[in-house]
Amino acid sequence: MKGINQKMELLGNAPVPKALLALGLPAMIGMMINALYNLVDAYFVGGLGTSQMGAISVAFPLGQVVVGLGLLFGNGAASYISRLLGNGDRETADQAASTALYSSLLTGGAVIICTVLFLKQALVFLGATKSILPYALAYTRIYIISSLFNVFNVTMNNIVTSEGAAKTTMAALLTGALLNMALDPVFIYGLDLGVEGAAIATAISQMVSTLVYLCYVLRKKSVFTFRISQCCFSKEILSEILKIGVPTLIFQILTSLSITLINMKAKEYGDSLIAGMGAVTRIISMGSLMVFGFIKGFQPVAGYSYGAGNYDRLHEAVKTSILWSTIFCGACGLVMALFPSAIISSFTKGDLEMISAGEKALRANGLSFLLFGFYTVYSSLFLALGKGLEGFILGACRQGICFVPAVLILPAVLGMNGILYAQPAADAASALVTVWMALRLKRELAHRPPLHPVST
Repeated sequence: MKGINQKMELLGNAPVPKALLALGLPAMIGMMINALYNLVDAYFVGGLGTSQMGAISVAFPLGQVVVGLGLLFGNGAASYISRLLGNGDRETADQAASTALYSSLLTGGAVIICTVLFLKQALVFLGATKSILPYALAYTRIYIISSLFNVFNVTMNNIVTSEGAAKTTMAALLTGALLNMALDPVFIYGLDLGVEGAAIATAISQMVSTLVYLCYVLRKKSVFTFRISQCCFSKEILSEILKIGVPTLIFQILTSLSITLINMKAKEYGDSLIAGMGAVTRIISMGSLMVFGFIKGFQPVAGYSYGAGNYDRLHEAVKTSILWSTIFCGACGLVMALFPSAIISSFTKGDLEMISAGEKALRANGLSFLLFGFYTVYSSLFLALGKGLEGFILGACRQGICFVPAVLILPAVLGMNGILYAQPAADAASALVTVWMALRLKRELAHRPPLHPVST
């Protein structure tokens, strides 16, 4: 009980910078290591050849969709749970947590089975060429089947973070990621399993992360019990989970769609461009996942403060998060923009065409990455406040509303360069939309008088 009260104190009363660091830094470190092992995966697979690198690039969108199922229920429940805890309603919060976990596993299992049945067709649709397809099939069969563990992990990651236990999410991510990085060279080269070895290493690491969360629950460290009997499919609980979860899932689907569109356009120029854009995607994802990790600490603070009517604390959390995330994004973007050739060269044996395309794309993406922190704070804020429609619109901008026109129009005008610069163009447009929506939210909250937070 003492640990639970400390979590509520952190969410509701601790100084905002302290709360953001305590909740966001562990998640940020965990996501950094998680993103790093994605890069290490690409590094070791890139040593096998361009087609093998292209294979994991093509498979990446499928993994994003499966992860989206964990986010559908996990992130949807997390927003609701934080607000419930702010209101002092722990019983409903427990029901929401259990409902989200078991719903994600059932839905994830069904989607994984369907994906395996139509895997070849899916990979061809996602941009696999004849030379890439055999490697993509070998890698994705194992990767997708083992993704059920990842659905569990992503759901638990969000729920556990919502109760203020960010160190547990860090431990789960760190354990799995470090193990994956250690196993990659063993399975890929030591046992000579190639791309299948990379998938096996990922599967084992995901299982271990699952064990970390299970230990946390079974040792009764969580605020929640996660009993099947606690599942409650009431209209109120499901609507609250889905109104935030569905926009999050759509965001993940749009992310997959954006990568698919890039692969489909790049397919016209050969395996080197597919591989080059795949490397850029993973590099950018390392920076973006670290921001998402920090925002995981911001969201429960924002949701709890909003639920408790403490709008002054909410405003301070928003301002601090924008400042810190923008400084971080600026530093990361600068490194990408200044050293793109050296970075991309790490993912190939010497494919000059891949290096040339990747260098241009990484430099442009690095410059636009400066805007990512501001955009992500507000897209996450709307979801944390339970504003599903606004969260959906803003979340869909970067990978959908602004990106799809860019990737369809720019290649027709600029040729291959249009493919390379589509995402930076979408980033700039999304930032403008964010400014407009942020001003609307500021005006809305200005008409609400601040209240004292509920006692914990």
